Amino acid sequence: MVNLPPLFSGDLYRTGMALSRPAYRDVICRANRKRTMIPAPLQSIFDRLTVAWHERAIALKAVSFALVGVVNTTVDFSIFWTTATHLHWPLVPANVLAWLVAVTFSYAMNSFITFGPESGRILRWRDYASFAASGVAGMASSTATLFALSYLMPVLLAKLVSILVSFAVNFSLSHFVVFRVRRPRGDAA
Repeated sequence: MVNLPPLFSGDLYRTGMALSRPAYRDVICRANRKRTMIPAPLQSIFDRLTVAWHERAIALKAVSFALVGVVNTTVDFSIFWTTATHLHWPLVPANVLAWLVAVTFSYAMNSFITFGPESGRILRWRDYASFAASGVAGMASSTATLFALSYLMPVLLAKLVSILVSFAVNFSLSHFVVFRVRRPRGDAA
C-alpha cells in the first residue's frame, strides 16, 4: 500500500484538497511507480485501483452495477420466458435472444448510470463489443467456478459462489477496461 503524505490521507471529497483529480492521480501513480517493478500494463491497472480506492468510488459503482444487474436479470428472464413459452421457440435461440437483449440493456444502463462520467453518457459500438466480451468472460468464469466447486460442495452453494465470481469479473472488466477514463488523444504524456 502506498504511504501518502498527510495532505493525501482521507477522502478526496471531504478534505477539500486544492489539487485537481488528475493531479491527485498523478501523485499516487508516481508514488506507486517508485516502489514497484510491475510491468507497465499491470502498473496502469494497479494505479487505477489505488486511485479508485482512495476516492471511495468503487463501492458506490459496485452497488449501482448490482442494481442494474438485478433489472437486467429480470429483462433476460422475461424475454426468455416469453419466447420459449408463448412463442414456442427452442431453448437455445430463446436464451441467445434474451442474453443479447439483456446485454444491450445492461450496456446502455451502465453507460448512463453506473459509468456515466467515464463514458460521457455516450453509447459506442466499440464499448458495446467490449462490454459483451466482458459478459462472456463473466459467464466463462462463472461456469468454471460452478464446475470446479460442484465437486467440493452442494451444487446450489457452488452456483451462489459462481454468481459472486461472475459479478466480480464483470464489474472489474467494466470498471477497469470497458468504461475506464480515457485521456484525450492530444495528451501524449
